[in-house]
Amino acid sequence: MSGLRVVPAWRHGHERLYVCRTDGRSVAWYDRDAARVNLLNADREADVLDVLAPFLTGNVTVGPPPVPTPAELARLTLHPDDDLAPNRPGEALRIAIDRDPPPPRKLRSDPRQRALAAETTVGDALDRLDAVGWHALHSIGLPGGGRLHHLLIGPGGLFCVRTLPVRRQRVRMADPMVTVGRNQPVPLLRDLRADAGRASFALTAEVRAVLVPVGAVDVDVAVTPREVRVLLERDLPALAHAGGVLKPADVEALHALARDRRTWQRV
Repeated sequence: MSGLRVVPAWRHGHERLYVCRTDGRSVAWYDRDAARVNLLNADREADVLDVLAPFLTGNVTVGPPPVPTPAELARLTLHPDDDLAPNRPGEALRIAIDRDPPPPRKLRSDPRQRALAAETTVGDALDRLDAVGWHALHSIGLPGGGRLHHLLIGPGGLFCVRTLPVRRQRVRMADPMVTVGRNQPVPLLRDLRADAGRASFALTAEVRAVLVPVGAVDVDVAVTPREVRVLLERDLPALAHAGGVLKPADVEALHALARDRRTWQRV
């Protein structure tokens, strides 16, 4: 008998199977996603593989744990209060609605609820790109009360994504003005370019602006906006087709920098 046992656990959203001694100390762990057995004690390799045999699938790599990258080290040392990665789409709106809920008998719906629904729709679509090497951050607060609705980081570069709740109305764009239905035009494109510029300054990398009018009946663009890409929510997966701008290590390093709340305190 080797005296080893297998203990399942979850770490950063991934399942790991730890191989432990009778005193609880780990001698190895099996990372299913990476198909790798990480040995902390090379002398116990045969015993570790024997006890893990019922759990191993396909070809696996066996060896010492890989040296953490600078991005991984930055993530591991990041205080939870400063980590923006757990933010849900529309996190700031959720907090505002919880603190100041609308009256129960209000005849007209709370515009914050419509904005939250739109940000959730866009945020969920961006989060699904994680499977193809992209990272999305949501509701990033900026000095002065500003906020980036979404920041997308991946092989195709960085995108500052602004959600515009429209709800079955027509949208007209005449740079920098955007008009929704019969409402007064607002310089939304100018503001969006400014947000992308602040993100570029914070991350010292080019950040491109994207506007997503959610629920629009029609989008009328008089002239293609300068430095702003306009997408409907159904077109967001097309962003994943872009590539050749950032290497995987650069994506991880920029994500580690962007998820740190302190990064945005100087913009």
